[in-house]
Amino acid sequence: MTDTPAGPLRRLAKVITKALIGLRNILGVMLMSVIFIVAIFALNDNSVQPVPAEGALYLAPQGYLVDQRTYIDPLNQIFTPPGQGDSETLVRDVVEAIDTAADDNRITHLLIDTDYMLGGGMSKLEEIGLALKRFKDQKPIIAVGDSFSASQYYLAAHADEIMLNPMGEVMINGLSSYRSYFKEGLDKLKITMNIFRAGQYKSAVEPLMGSNMSQEVKEETQLLLNDLWQFYTSEIELLRSLDQGRIDEYANTLHVAMKDHSGDSARVAKVFGLIDIIASRTEIYDHLNDLIPGSDGEFHSIDMDSYLTNTRSFKEKTADNNQIAVVVASGTIMDGQQPEGSIGGDTLAGIFGNLKDNDSVKAVVLRIDSGGGSAFASEIIRDSINSTQKMGIPVIVSMGSVAASGGYWIAAEADHVFAMSTSVTGSIGVWGVIPDLSNSLANLGIYSDGVTTSKSAFRAQIQQPLSQSSKEIIQASVDGTYSRFLNLVASGRNSTPDKIHKIAQGRVWTGNQALDNGLIDELGDLNDAIEVAAEIAGLDNYQVIYPRKEMTPFETILTELIVKVQLVGRGNKVISSPESELTKSFHFYVNKLFQPLKMITSLNDPKGIYLYCDECFL
Repeated sequence: MTDTPAGPLRRLAKVITKALIGLRNILGVMLMSVIFIVAIFALNDNSVQPVPAEGALYLAPQGYLVDQRTYIDPLNQIFTPPGQGDSETLVRDVVEAIDTAADDNRITHLLIDTDYMLGGGMSKLEEIGLALKRFKDQKPIIAVGDSFSASQYYLAAHADEIMLNPMGEVMINGLSSYRSYFKEGLDKLKITMNIFRAGQYKSAVEPLMGSNMSQEVKEETQLLLNDLWQFYTSEIELLRSLDQGRIDEYANTLHVAMKDHSGDSARVAKVFGLIDIIASRTEIYDHLNDLIPGSDGEFHSIDMDSYLTNTRSFKEKTADNNQIAVVVASGTIMDGQQPEGSIGGDTLAGIFGNLKDNDSVKAVVLRIDSGGGSAFASEIIRDSINSTQKMGIPVIVSMGSVAASGGYWIAAEADHVFAMSTSVTGSIGVWGVIPDLSNSLANLGIYSDGVTTSKSAFRAQIQQPLSQSSKEIIQASVDGTYSRFLNLVASGRNSTPDKIHKIAQGRVWTGNQALDNGLIDELGDLNDAIEVAAEIAGLDNYQVIYPRKEMTPFETILTELIVKVQLVGRGNKVISSPESELTKSFHFYVNKLFQPLKMITSLNDPKGIYLYCDECFL
């Protein structure tokens, strides 16, 4: 049999296809060349805003406060409209800028603008608050805002003077924790969720098991919220010199006060002593021009990123043979390699492996901001940490907003464990879930049938009902993992499994409560952890480094280019229009509604066994 010669149309199509592929390759090379040339010029450009001889540090956190930025492909960032890419701000950058400015004679004031900040965990606010207190001991702080959410107001409350727009409000409404429950909906869809857990309070899978919150979890969550709310209210009252109970009164009687003051929310905030001045943007500018040094009727200021670029370039570097590595573990713990913003078991283990082989690294601070995830990946990370310690390199843990479940698994055996008083930790428990869609598929006329050589061959097939033997295997794995969890915590905390079990069972604790229960060694922030790491390693002079997942040379160039362009083009955007509160609230609650289902579909433990604390993200 011979091949039939291609017709003229087919030959023409092949020619056109080859031409288009060639054109695409040529354009790709041209684009890469242009980007490379622009990158060289941008990286050598010295047009970043200089620090004024006298002026204010303009602190306007963008998006969410985080310990590690979520990885975004640099090519995608290039085509992102200006102002839409700054969705996260590193807490350590904010703290560094504030502390540096406190000792910088060129900085006369700190100007806080919280309108661009979408939120941050309580411990992150507390950590920045400590830096603000240190600055306030030396220089004045001014806060301005169109409106203040509870998290925005916490930072603003540290100011000597708070200015609010006449159309604004202070939204302090207390803390709450509500979740969506899917059991009835799953039943209507004829979907069965096979649930396995160890720990009476392990509630990550509760939304799949019933229609409401269990009494045990209600009690636990109420105690947790009460502790965090007590911290928040007492701090605000202390910072604003308010009577004890004043913030509770504001949150509980705001509806009455709004009626009494004809719906003027700004006036209500001032009556309660939450702000000092009600002023329009023009009036705010005039007031700032009177307070902050400037020229030609305009006050001088420099934004945080530009300030850090200037000050970091002049900081004296210490010898490379004395390094403390701060490794950030932020996000859900997942198996394999993962981008920043998630924690890959192999990714973090690789970072620790490199540090272990680096003679310059004398100590490691592991900054954890995670509610856990894959049990297998958590163990891979714990093993790499333990291997590092065996090389004589101390590992100190600094807990961010959350270090629970798998996040605590990787922290338990550290040489010293720090947490903020408002960190959430614990959740020492295990769960597993395997959905069964067989009834749902059968309702559509779709069936699964076949043969097997053993009773448990189909234990992970969602189109097949789970056999009793498979259920017993998975439950035994969950129980075994929980027992292992208790033992490693007991070993790391110099306790016994029985004692740990009494405070475990999936229960979560604030940093204060964790200290009382012996789950951590000390309350303190990242700087405290670094100092203790230096003490344990016997270092007087050292350099702090932040090892990251390695990027390709092309990604590195593009990332530096993007940062440079953003710095050059940012300017002083003081008091402009942020995203509306309605839009922010809509996005938040849509994500919150489907979080349990999203969590189930995204986790990737090989055995389906998880150390994950969904309720920790309040």
